[in-house]
Amino acid sequence: MTDLPRIEIEYCTQCRWLLRAAWMAQELLTTFETEIGGVTLVPGTGGIFEVRSPGENGAKLLWSRKEAGRFPDIKELKQRVRDEVAPEKPLGHSDKRPDPSAPGG
Repeated sequence: MTDLPRIEIEYCTQCRWLLRAAWMAQELLTTFETEIGGVTLVPGTGGIFEVRSPGENGAKLLWSRKEAGRFPDIKELKQRVRDEVAPEKPLGHSDKRPDPSAPGG
């Protein structure tokens, strides 16, 4: 068993959010293949969609659909996971901020 941090995605089975959760899990596993020890999909009910990083001192909530009022963009979810498990890891184009001096920026 690995000592690398793990991520949990709890999704609502009543809302049929398994495919969304599985896609996000695949994206996280691809991006953080050497930084995380796995992603666990946790079936839930009642409209839940939460992403957590379980730890020795309890789980840290990285995203809550209920609190945010929406699902995360994959870019912002990767940034939150990165900030938790590998703060030094660059995310390439997902890390770039818009240039405020650029047209439309």
